[in-house]
Amino acid sequence: MNPSQFDVRERAHDAEVEAQLCAYNSAFDELGLRFRWDASTLASLARIDDEQAQIATYIEAHHPHLLKAYSAVFLSQAILEKKKARCPARLPMHVESAPPLNHVTRQPQMNSRHARVSYEVELPALAGV
Repeated sequence: MNPSQFDVRERAHDAEVEAQLCAYNSAFDELGLRFRWDASTLASLARIDDEQAQIATYIEAHHPHLLKAYSAVFLSQAILEKKKARCPARLPMHVESAPPLNHVTRQPQMNSRHARVSYEVELPALAGV
């Protein structure tokens, strides 16, 4: 592959990453969720096969307080539906190029809901769900 073909492929991939990020971040915004993804977050989650599982993993690792009011399945499904309305395709990622999951990991399962960290946080209304 010559350098110009490589540049075209790289620009196309960057545009697809940007479209995915826009779709995810718009979904979060539409649902009243106060988080945003960047390219490194998207790449780190690429090691997980299923998009809904990627979202659930992110919520469990970074926003476990939301799981007091909503199940991970419910939240990830609501987000994915909104995301797919904007960008139905999944980003094809090469796992070999994805950074390690050192900052996006599943939280250990708790036997009791009271064993979770208990922050007093205003939960989003999830409008339109």
